[in-house]
Amino acid sequence: MTTETAPSGRISLPGGEMLAWSDLPQMRLADGGPLAALAARLVPSGARVLVAGPHDPALLDQLGHAEVTCLLRSHPDAVALAPRAAHVVVGGPTGLPADETYDVVIAGAGLDPVESVEGARLGWDGVLARLVAAVRPGGALLLRLDNPLGLHRLVATTPWYAGRDDSAWTIGGVLDRGHPANRDQLRERLTEVGLRPAACWAAYPDAGSPTALLDADHLDRDTGSGLFDAVLHGACAGDFTSDTVLQDPARLAVDALHAGRAADLAPGWLVLARRPADDPTTPAADRDLPVALMQTGRPGSGVLEVLHGPSGWRWGRTAATDRDVPAAAPFASREAAYRDTDALSGPVPAGRLLRTLLLDAALRRDLATVRTLLHGYAGWLADQADGDGRIAGATALAGTDNVVVDGGRHAVLDPSWRATSPLPADVVLARGLWRFAAGLLTGGYAHPWSSTLDVAGLTVVLGGLAGHDLDRPTVTEAVETEAAVAAALHGLDVDGTVDLAAELHAIAPTDPPVGAARGYQQLREAWLRQREELARLAALTAWTEELLTSRERALRRAETTIGLLSGSLSYRVGRLAITPARLAKRGARAAKRRATAALAPKPEEQQ
Repeated sequence: MTTETAPSGRISLPGGEMLAWSDLPQMRLADGGPLAALAARLVPSGARVLVAGPHDPALLDQLGHAEVTCLLRSHPDAVALAPRAAHVVVGGPTGLPADETYDVVIAGAGLDPVESVEGARLGWDGVLARLVAAVRPGGALLLRLDNPLGLHRLVATTPWYAGRDDSAWTIGGVLDRGHPANRDQLRERLTEVGLRPAACWAAYPDAGSPTALLDADHLDRDTGSGLFDAVLHGACAGDFTSDTVLQDPARLAVDALHAGRAADLAPGWLVLARRPADDPTTPAADRDLPVALMQTGRPGSGVLEVLHGPSGWRWGRTAATDRDVPAAAPFASREAAYRDTDALSGPVPAGRLLRTLLLDAALRRDLATVRTLLHGYAGWLADQADGDGRIAGATALAGTDNVVVDGGRHAVLDPSWRATSPLPADVVLARGLWRFAAGLLTGGYAHPWSSTLDVAGLTVVLGGLAGHDLDRPTVTEAVETEAAVAAALHGLDVDGTVDLAAELHAIAPTDPPVGAARGYQQLREAWLRQREELARLAALTAWTEELLTSRERALRRAETTIGLLSGSLSYRVGRLAITPARLAKRGARAAKRRATAALAPKPEEQQ
């Protein structure tokens, strides 16, 4: 808990404050994450803003260009946030002055934590009506709604209704008619109170601290977007890796995207709604809203934006990224890769993610498509190589999970990560294929290749399909490169890099998924693969033992036969016939040696 002292006169206590309670989020993202970046974009300079409910203090830092009033129910939280706000009201929404209106009202934590249990209870609709009354004509409300059927509940090992911690004193589901349960119901509630819904973003992988905000309408339409594919997979895989879940949330999110249901399965939504202006000719300020906002890279890397452009989507830069990320200095570092945020200034390449296309073809046993895709990928990499056969820049790190394919055109999706020094083209290809092979085998996906192949072996096979004769030493070098790049991405030291390289070399097809959540489905599949491998080894051991036993029996039969023959009359007669011949032969050899010695000149004769 912070020990900052609240400036005198900034905190108002109209009643209903909770004196021994804190709502501030425990998980903090760099610069407040995508929510803070979105709020900073929506709030004009000099605007009056009401931040209702508990938010990351970094969000208030991003609103330094505005006059901010906070509405909280927790007095300790008010003391912590007062230095960052012009005014703090502690208590329920009924404590807001009736004549105060704001240009923007932000309820990014939802409406439930706005209402104090120590004051008058208004319910969800009552709190919404009070906040809408605080929006001036032409102003905006940014509101979060949690999804009772979101992906986070579908993969959780603990049912949503079994919460016992303090923060879960009330748990809502689809049966709670006091809360809207989907986007349509939310739009209806907003329309009923006089607001016009303008935009909606799906929050992944968690509604409370989302690392990705994606335009819900585009999620419904652009189901083949390589950008959305990569963002959803990265957000869900990165958030759940330390947890045990029922199934892989990253795979479920990507499948929902391609089925047109990624927005419906989002853990939560952020809805922007506007109050109509008194002058109907006043234009709405909804132009150039972001299609996506993503927390990416190491802490301090800021938030990436994707905006609409004349010819499609384009990369944007948030203020946090411009301010906090130092200029790249690749030659002053020994890291294998570095981040160049200036590369994210052009259009976002269109197309489908190569990893998804390869996975789909492998699951369908469509080797012709796999060969075509891999040939195209390898050919594109070869075209990027210099005269010495080395690839530099972002293409040197272009794996199947960061390359989009649009017809016969290939492009790097996120070109901001670059290799510090050029890499051999075969190593670049082997690294991309190894990453795909590791995900395919450890993920338990059905594929058309032999089940006895290890990750390196499958990498060699994929290289053959791509038209390249990769060998295991090249794959080993590629794994070392992967460890070095991952160390740069996650900020590992030398010992951490060495340990990571050892782990990557030791990956086996029977292991749980690499870089993914430990889902019960995936763990069960890993157990089945281990059982099959043990059964194969047991069968091999039994066959080897049977072979040794049969050889031992044959040897014993041969020894018995020899013993029987050695005691027979024919054997003794044969020996009597052979022995004189052997003695005569031995004598002839001795006589020959004596004659040779007699004919040889003596030493004195040689002199």
